[in-house]
Amino acid sequence: MTAVEDLTVHVGEGEVFGFLGPNGAGKTTTIRMLACLISKTSGEARIADYEIGNSADCQKIRKIIGLVPDNVGLYEDLSAYRNLDFYGRLYECSDAQRREQIEYFLKMLELWDVRDRPVRTFSKGMKQKLAIVRALIHDPQILFLDEPTANLDPEFQKTVRDFILELKHEKRTIFLNTHNLDEAQRICDRIGILNTKLVAEGTPEQLMESLEGRKTQVQLQQVTPAVTGAVGRLGLRYVVSSGNRLVIDVSDPEKENPGIMEAIVAAGGHIQFITEKHATLEEVYLKLVRDEQ
Repeated sequence: MTAVEDLTVHVGEGEVFGFLGPNGAGKTTTIRMLACLISKTSGEARIADYEIGNSADCQKIRKIIGLVPDNVGLYEDLSAYRNLDFYGRLYECSDAQRREQIEYFLKMLELWDVRDRPVRTFSKGMKQKLAIVRALIHDPQILFLDEPTANLDPEFQKTVRDFILELKHEKRTIFLNTHNLDEAQRICDRIGILNTKLVAEGTPEQLMESLEGRKTQVQLQQVTPAVTGAVGRLGLRYVVSSGNRLVIDVSDPEKENPGIMEAIVAAGGHIQFITEKHATLEEVYLKLVRDEQ
């Protein structure tokens, strides 16, 4: 069975790139290959100037990346602080760097006051936050996050999401696997929809526009035949009336919307508000994934 096939993607420095896809789509497999945990069978992949699959380069790659796996894998009987100190030593961080990084990130994620408690006493959310700190202990510029908010309650999801946004502001390169469409839309600069193969790729806005194109939605006090006739004479591709609302296909709303509003007003229409309407990321995702099945 093929896990990942014919995948071509480029993630730029300082970019947040997200993978969306159903279970078994190949998201975790891709991260494991890029983190040099499993071998690829063919193709080429590089991180910075290092080649995935080259044994000498793999050691260098592991030093410059941080990984938050789908299973946190912490030492339950050790305290939060000792867990982080242990991994900091593995990455050959100096004593001063370990102390600095541990205090900085634990305080940022509100875990400093429980640093001496055994990890087995932590909630799932606290463990997840600790796993993120562990991935950052050696100050990597490239971070792989595999479902970082999975199984967390909404409060912890928001805390972790805000923390990722903080890392984004630090210009770290972040590769994010997630099932959470809202999370992807808020955090990611670009998104790839994966279902063994890469089905689609683009910014959240580009993906949402790809399903229906751009549409202008005009809410009126009343839609009259005079109004629909006036808009129809503009030669627009598609105009649909729903109640007291007009939905109009547009190529360039910034240029076309003023003419639309002028035509409506000239025809005696009373505009209450005008907005841009597009498909949701969820609609795009479901359509693309189902089309591939």
